[in-house]
Amino acid sequence: MTCLLRDNESTVSEFILLGLPIRAEDQGLYSALFLAMYLTTMLGNLLIILLIRLDSHLHTPMYFFLSHLAFTDISFSSVTAPKMLMNMLTHSQSISYAGCVSQMYFYIVFADLENFLLTSMAYDRYVAICHPLHYTTIMSQSLCLFLVVVSWALSSGNALVHTLLLAKLSHFRNNTVPHYFCDLSAMLKLSSSDTTINELLILTLGTMVTIPPFICILVSYVRIGVTILRTPSIKGICKALSTCGSHLCVVSLYYGAIIALYFVPSSNNTNDKDVIVALMYTVVTPMLNPFIYSLRNRDMKGALRNVLSRRLCSQ
Repeated sequence: MTCLLRDNESTVSEFILLGLPIRAEDQGLYSALFLAMYLTTMLGNLLIILLIRLDSHLHTPMYFFLSHLAFTDISFSSVTAPKMLMNMLTHSQSISYAGCVSQMYFYIVFADLENFLLTSMAYDRYVAICHPLHYTTIMSQSLCLFLVVVSWALSSGNALVHTLLLAKLSHFRNNTVPHYFCDLSAMLKLSSSDTTINELLILTLGTMVTIPPFICILVSYVRIGVTILRTPSIKGICKALSTCGSHLCVVSLYYGAIIALYFVPSSNNTNDKDVIVALMYTVVTPMLNPFIYSLRNRDMKGALRNVLSRRLCSQ
């Protein structure tokens, strides 16, 4: 029996990604749709980065974090979308072992990084509204840079731990991943090695990088809400809400996808649900962020008008 089991287990040089749960005849239509969404994500977030760099009025802590968030959205979507599109267009579902591990690593890095950046942005809004007189002193350039560096360090460290532990799993029952990218949980289910430590660290580290930042965001907005309610001026309330509205929308999209993926009870179509929610998480949300920040933000719209007017005047 042991020999038979070992025959069914092997080291693999590549994996097969089953992709999205859509019919073969609809692949062309969906690939065109997802390509348009990916290009929109790239162009929208690059525009945000460009506007923040070109307009001196946007050289503030909030837009410093926003530029890093835009870069993270570009990177996060680029980890999975190009490979997904290539597989849909070429009908080739294979990915090398090294490519799979690399994809998983960068997926975790940018997912965690977005989480920490959203937390830094919430703290920035808290200081701006609750301690406006001390804002420039507290949110110094050194603190902003420190928060970004720490975010990168924590995200990279968490991803490295999971990647190294996955690399130690030498045998797999099969090489078919029921997903459109190399998801860590899906990879562990394929392994015939003992994954107890992997699963324990997913729970422990996942809780550490998700729950404390989420609590920080909640506390920040509770304090902001209390401060707003104490503000006698309607104009002051509207200004406070306008500065927080865009960030709240992005936070809702981000954590809404996480809750749907990890905390909502699964139905019989567990894999399909996970794939669809992950698609919202990696493709749809990064695409929507530029629209949220540009349509709801006067400063961004003003910066765009200024850049366009300067271009027209220079011609």
